[in-house]
Amino acid sequence: METIVLNKLDPNFKYEIAAQPGAERFKLCFSCGTCTATCPVAEIDENYNPRRIIRQALLGMRHQVLSSRSIWLCAQCYACSVRCPQGVNFRDIISVLRHMAVKEGYVPPETVKDIEEIDVLSQRIRHELIRYYFEQRDKFEQLKQFIEAELGVR
Repeated sequence: METIVLNKLDPNFKYEIAAQPGAERFKLCFSCGTCTATCPVAEIDENYNPRRIIRQALLGMRHQVLSSRSIWLCAQCYACSVRCPQGVNFRDIISVLRHMAVKEGYVPPETVKDIEEIDVLSQRIRHELIRYYFEQRDKFEQLKQFIEAELGVR
């Protein structure tokens, strides 16, 4: 467990985050853990914990949050944001934290370039998957009906 040194905390950090578009509800988090429980990344990497990231940011642990590799692991899938009982948009908060980390020099320029390339690639993959889904929508509906019939769901 990490020791929190009070004189190294930044009490304004949470306000800076909450002032950014999409992060307005950030301070409403009450640490229920729904974000971590629904996160596909947390399912794969037991050290990834969205609740911890939010908690550290709320406490003012600026350096720990912005220098953490965790802010770069979020898949940006919205699973946590959709299920958060407080309406905290974790995906947008992660985007804010990433921008802050880059702006404040926590990320080397060559890494920023790599991250941008990965982001462009992941966007293209997502768009292709969506396009494929809509092109094959009838087949998905047939499959869904078959599964529901087999399971006796209706």
